[in-house]
Amino acid sequence: MQGGSGRGGARKPHQGGGEFGRHFETSKDSFEVDAVKFWKYHGLGNDFILLEDWDDSSPKDEKFVTRLCDRHFGIGADGILYLQQSDKADCRMQIMNSDGSEAEMCGNGIRCLAKHYFDYKEKKERITVETLAGIMTLDLKIESGEANEVTVNMGPPRLKCKEIPMDCRDLPTDEKGRFIESNILVDGRAIKGTAVSMGNPHFITFEPFKDEEIDKLGPRMERHGLFPRRTNVEFASFDDDGLKARVFERGVGWTLACGTGACATVVAAVLTGRLPYDIENRIRLTGGELWVRLPKDLSAAYMRGPAYRVFKGEIEDW
Repeated sequence: MQGGSGRGGARKPHQGGGEFGRHFETSKDSFEVDAVKFWKYHGLGNDFILLEDWDDSSPKDEKFVTRLCDRHFGIGADGILYLQQSDKADCRMQIMNSDGSEAEMCGNGIRCLAKHYFDYKEKKERITVETLAGIMTLDLKIESGEANEVTVNMGPPRLKCKEIPMDCRDLPTDEKGRFIESNILVDGRAIKGTAVSMGNPHFITFEPFKDEEIDKLGPRMERHGLFPRRTNVEFASFDDDGLKARVFERGVGWTLACGTGACATVVAAVLTGRLPYDIENRIRLTGGELWVRLPKDLSAAYMRGPAYRVFKGEIEDW
């Protein structure tokens, strides 16, 4: 990618072997990576390897991604964040899931990337990030000189079946072509839910499943034939402490948290009258809490949550 320079513009590729230097040698059949610097981040336990990739030269093939994300033979992560230059925003985020597939957007990942950008690149309390789901605006809360909490304008939820995408030709939809509180069949069983895209597809159900049922349904629903790009699946419920959800992430599996999933779940809860518009609604995930606000005009979903740097290091002889 090509871009200009200057405050608020795209960054130039970093050169040389300083703290952020990278050296790659690749061939058609194999690659060698020498001293690739990486950072490990997490948002509520949803963890990522971050690579600075200003010249878009870092390996992104399935073998490289799956090996780094392997929790026994690699660094271990739910995915890899590639921080790149952009001619449309302050920077660009490319996301590879732990199975080697590419994701359009990641709510926890983008908060981690924003923290990295502030801590290592430019001390801006508001940054823009280009993603496959569009350009996101992020506001950083700064304490003791570090960004530890980030609010993300996730853009508007997309609700029409064709936008998700979801094949609704033989399914009941509302007058706007939305799939809200309707049934899909999974192994012959009717499961009621709502389809939402937050730049990536989600199916949210509030059905009262037992944990052992959820364990089996997650991977089955991810690959349901109605979703041509597969889907993330949220199993949501309410208890005395409010809304909670377990998330089976497309291309990853069960995760401790999912930012886009939290947003999609709150959207589904608001649209079905379970939660109110225009206030920050708390959602509890396995790894912690996020806050999501949905305006009545559905112009955007605003997600607030933490981001943490765990450690940094170098990858050699990959």
